[in-house]
Amino acid sequence: MYQRLPSWVLGFHGTDEATVKRVLNSARRDLRPSLNNYDWLGDGIYFWENDPARALSFIHEKMSRLGDKRKPAVIGAVIDFGLCMNLVDQASIQELSAAYKDLKSDYATVGLALPENKGRTDDLLFRHLDKAVFDQVHELRELGELPPYQTVRSPFLEGEPLYPNTFFHAKTHIQIAVRDPACIKGYFLPRGALSIAKI
Repeated sequence: MYQRLPSWVLGFHGTDEATVKRVLNSARRDLRPSLNNYDWLGDGIYFWENDPARALSFIHEKMSRLGDKRKPAVIGAVIDFGLCMNLVDQASIQELSAAYKDLKSDYATVGLALPENKGRTDDLLFRHLDKAVFDQVHELRELGELPPYQTVRSPFLEGEPLYPNTFFHAKTHIQIAVRDPACIKGYFLPRGALSIAKI
């Protein structure tokens, strides 16, 4: 009943300059969805909600870590949430919890260990378990003949605490995974230092 958010939002995606130019200037207007088995919110096109600076720092870190020599850039999108699994909403949180219990039961039935979230830091950047749970959510909705979620939205605590005994962290953000590209109403180039001089 309350899963349709009443507004549009600006999302920002860190990528390379060539991809930004392709999306803004070609007939193929969408970014490619992420389909990794460790994606935090499952399959989708990922955006940082209202935070172009975080999108840029993310892509800088990623390219540096991978030795990627392409030029980092940020593209903005106007997003209509549509039917949203919003993980600051109790109904969505309960649905995710129920999907985990169902997944755990399925794995136990066939004698397999659940996937694990892993990483070199407490942030656990490789979210194999979370990805499996979101896949379970979508499968259960399909089996129950419920409408599919078009977007998934969640806050994440990430990075070091800003000061002792606080829940405020240096990289805390809200992430959006767009599952239905029709929810992206348009792309744009952010103003200021994040923009590319010539498109």
